[in-house]
Amino acid sequence: MEVKKLLDDSSQYIMDTYKRFPVVFIKGRGMKLWSADGKEYLDFMAGIAVNILGHCHPRHVVAIQKQAQKLVHISNLYHNEYQIKLAKLLCDYSFADKIFFSNSGAEANEAAIKLARKHSKERFGAEKTGIITALNSFHGRTIATLTATGQPKLQSGFDPLTPGFSHVPFNDYEALKSAIDENTCAIMLEPIQGEGGVKMPSTDYFKHVRDLCTRLGILLIFDEIQTGTGRTGTLFAYEQYGIEPDILTLAKGLGGGFPIGATLARDEVAKTFTQGSHGSTFGGNPLACAVALATIETLLEDGIMLSECRRMGEYFMESLIKLQKQFPKVITDVRGRGLLIGMELTRECAMVAQACFERGILINCTAGNTLRFMPPLIVTEEDIDRLISVLKDILERLS
Repeated sequence: MEVKKLLDDSSQYIMDTYKRFPVVFIKGRGMKLWSADGKEYLDFMAGIAVNILGHCHPRHVVAIQKQAQKLVHISNLYHNEYQIKLAKLLCDYSFADKIFFSNSGAEANEAAIKLARKHSKERFGAEKTGIITALNSFHGRTIATLTATGQPKLQSGFDPLTPGFSHVPFNDYEALKSAIDENTCAIMLEPIQGEGGVKMPSTDYFKHVRDLCTRLGILLIFDEIQTGTGRTGTLFAYEQYGIEPDILTLAKGLGGGFPIGATLARDEVAKTFTQGSHGSTFGGNPLACAVALATIETLLEDGIMLSECRRMGEYFMESLIKLQKQFPKVITDVRGRGLLIGMELTRECAMVAQACFERGILINCTAGNTLRFMPPLIVTEEDIDRLISVLKDILERLS
């Protein structure tokens, strides 16, 4: 395969919205990917926290093959078996009573925003539409979710943005409380800020936020696009904070690599969406739901994968903390939960990600100076040890 020709054609025909590594992947299996020029890579990105079962997991592949031979799309004017089964499974294992299916995280968050505003308008009046989110958050790239995203650099050039959003520092309860006014209808937060640098909340932050929302009649929306479906060691991250949101959004790992999004809600809130008030042509189609159902069933089977996620997460964190002790002038912090882990450096981290890529390991640099690790949940100690060895060699050269 002519790799240079492919890269040249990519440059010519595809909009230049991504800073891509110069590689064309053609095959994957488990933790590994292979490029068109035959090089093997160890994948600690999982398609940005998507491929929770790894690449080409047998049950994932079979689910796609079997359903593609039977029925791919019918629209939501008709019922489909797997949409119903997936909705029931997610409700059985969460706080939610009802679900709306879409195709991506941004669409799931759009639905959550619309649902929160419509519910609050009907309950309290037309003016109650304000939504508070966190600085350095990430909620999507549509105009509304981009406005919700607390990163001005991503919003630049897309004015006018959607009115009614405000941003406060993450994990600052007093700032959040002070930002609430009579028009606030919802607070939308990530349990852990992924794109923002794997920023963690304090132990009781979300309990205070939940109590505040309950007391004031404000909806609490959890954006679990990145933290949901097992990434932090439980099916949903909110379980680890001892609270429940009113609305929750999922995507990424839900389909294990196949595009699907979901907005989960309590019945009192969900009933605000009436026939014709929201929709999606492709959302919850038979193929996407069959694949997502197989993915989540595999994840939940005997709880093995979730317990392994917690165990591997602890091993990974311990390994990175040991590395931090060896390079205290380069590594300032190691933080995370389950298999969503960040390692903050004293310098720009893009060069480290590039050096790992050249050594056949895929990692991510986010928030400028934080290396983000989000491997498939099938990662092993051997995989982690290999990454640590490569990182140690790179950091020794940087030091």
